[in-house]
Amino acid sequence: MMPATSALIFLPFTLVIAIWVSWKDLSTMKIPNLAVLALGAVWLVIGPFVMPWSDWLWGFGFAAIAFVVGFITYLVMGVGAGDVKFATAMAPFFVQADLRFSLFLISACMIGGLACHRLAKAIPAVTAATPDWESWKRKRYMPFGLCLSGILVFYLLSEAMK
Repeated sequence: MMPATSALIFLPFTLVIAIWVSWKDLSTMKIPNLAVLALGAVWLVIGPFVMPWSDWLWGFGFAAIAFVVGFITYLVMGVGAGDVKFATAMAPFFVQADLRFSLFLISACMIGGLACHRLAKAIPAVTAATPDWESWKRKRYMPFGLCLSGILVFYLLSEAMK
């Protein structure tokens, strides 16, 4: 469980990055490397001041594990490279997370993100307002940066409210 004050301090920075990632993934189906670096910098720079030292260091281990698992899913299942990089940058924030809650949150955000994307895609006014968005054109692909951003933001919000 992340301390509430830590979550509140991380939240403004991660929220801006999450909105940026969601917008870019919806519009271009790509997550900018700069966004991944920015999220990593939030953990690297702010983390030592708001997290216990051992948890901050363990965060890098979580990132390494996320990268290995993500790389395997990229190779075997075709998960997007940007999604893997962003998930790797997100992983340290979950160092103290409850596994059951995390799995529930991941499932809810994946299903919710897919449902919201498909619903928005079916509304003519939405697609007319954003006609150049790549995610509307792809039939079999989903911009999971939207879901990943939701997972991070909702996790930090839930921790901040404790």
